[in-house]
Amino acid sequence: MTFPLTHKTATAGSLNPAPSFIKSRIESIDVLRGLIMVIMALDHTRDFFHAQAYTDDPLNLDTTTPVLYATRWITHFCAPTFALLSGTSIYLQGLRKSRSELSLFLLKRGLWLIVAEVLLMAPADTFTLFNPITLVVFWSLGISMVFMAGLTWLPFRAILSLGLAIVLGHNLLDAVEQAPGFTSGFGWALFHGGSHRVFEYAPGRVIVVLYPFLPWLGLMMMGYCLGRLFAPAVAASKRQQWLVYLGAGAIGLFVGLRLLNGYGDPFPWSVQKDGLTTLFSFLKVHKYPPSLLYMCITVGPGLLGLALLENVHNRVTSVLRTYGRTAFFYYTIHFYFLHTLRMIVFFAAGHTMTEADKSLQIIPMRFVLPGDGGYNLGVVYLIWIAVVASLYPLCRWFDAYKTTHKEQWWLSYL
Repeated sequence: MTFPLTHKTATAGSLNPAPSFIKSRIESIDVLRGLIMVIMALDHTRDFFHAQAYTDDPLNLDTTTPVLYATRWITHFCAPTFALLSGTSIYLQGLRKSRSELSLFLLKRGLWLIVAEVLLMAPADTFTLFNPITLVVFWSLGISMVFMAGLTWLPFRAILSLGLAIVLGHNLLDAVEQAPGFTSGFGWALFHGGSHRVFEYAPGRVIVVLYPFLPWLGLMMMGYCLGRLFAPAVAASKRQQWLVYLGAGAIGLFVGLRLLNGYGDPFPWSVQKDGLTTLFSFLKVHKYPPSLLYMCITVGPGLLGLALLENVHNRVTSVLRTYGRTAFFYYTIHFYFLHTLRMIVFFAAGHTMTEADKSLQIIPMRFVLPGDGGYNLGVVYLIWIAVVASLYPLCRWFDAYKTTHKEQWWLSYL
C-alpha cells in the first residue's frame, strides 16, 4: 500500500489544487479539536480549584488515587493532538494559498501567538504583566509556525523525513541532559530542556520555560504531512483506513518500546505494589518536553478518533465543532474565567491581597487557595462542567461572527 499522493494537477509554484478537487471542510478535525479543548479545561480547573493542586503531583504513584490519576492523565491528549492538528490545518490552508502567501501567513501568525503568550496568557495565571513570563502552549505553537514558514518551501518528503527524525530521535538528547554536570542555559531550555526552567531576565523578574519547541515542531511537521490524507482528492474510506493504521501503529510503538524500558522516555517504568499502580507507572510518560512515548500514546488514540468521528454527526459533535472552530478564543477566555472565579472564592474565604502576593512569589500564581482551601475532585468536575457550558454561547456567537465576516483579515489570526 502506498501513501496517497494528491494534487498532481497543481502548479509547481503553488499548493493550490485543481478546482475539481475543492470540497467542503472535513468536520472531524474541528470536532476532535473541540473535544480536546473541553478535556483541557478539566486540567486547568483542577489546577485552579483542587485541594492538592499545588502540594502534590497527581501522577505521584505513592499518593495519587485512580480517579485523580485518570483526571490528570487523560488531559495529556490535548497538547500533542492540538499541535498535530495545527500542522494538518497548515497543509489544508496551503491548498488555497500560494507558498509565499502561506509562508507569510505562518510567519505573522506565529509571531502573533508568541506575543499573545506574553501579553494574554501569562497574565491569565498571575493577573500581572511581565512577571513571570511563562512560555507554554501559544509560545510552542507560535515558534513552530515561524519555522514552518520556511519549512513549507521544502518538498513534502523532506518535511516528512525531518518531522520523523525529530519525533523519533529527539530523545537522544536525553543523554546530553542527564550527563553529570550538565546545566541547561536559556537557549537549551527553549530548544529541548524545558520542564519548568526558571530564568531571571531582570531583577525580580523571571521567564519560566515549560514547553521547549523542538518536539512540538516535530509534531506540527507530522501533522502537516498528515494533511495529505485530508486533501479533497482522497476518498473518505482510504483516509479512515490510513488513520486507523497510523493510530494503531503509534500505540503499538508505544507498547513495544515501553516494554523494552529503554529508549523513548527519560524515566523507566517499574513494577509497583499492585497491578493497577504498575499500569500507572507504565503509562506515566514525560511531557516536559514530550517524549517519543508520550507522543505515541497521545497522538495514536487521536488518530483513531479522527477516523471514528468523521462518520459521527449529532448534537454532541455539533457542540464540539463549535469549540474546535473557536479554539483560540475559547482557550484564552476560559483561563480568565477560571482565575476570576478562583479570585472570588479566595476573597470570599477571607484571604487578603497580601496573601495573594505571597503566593505569586512561590507558585507563581495569584489567589492560590492555601492549605486545604481547595475542593475535592467532585466539586472540581462540577466547576469544569459549569465553565465549559457557560462558554458555549460565547463560542457559538464568535463562530457565527467569523463565518459572516470572512472579509475581516484579522479573524484568521484567531
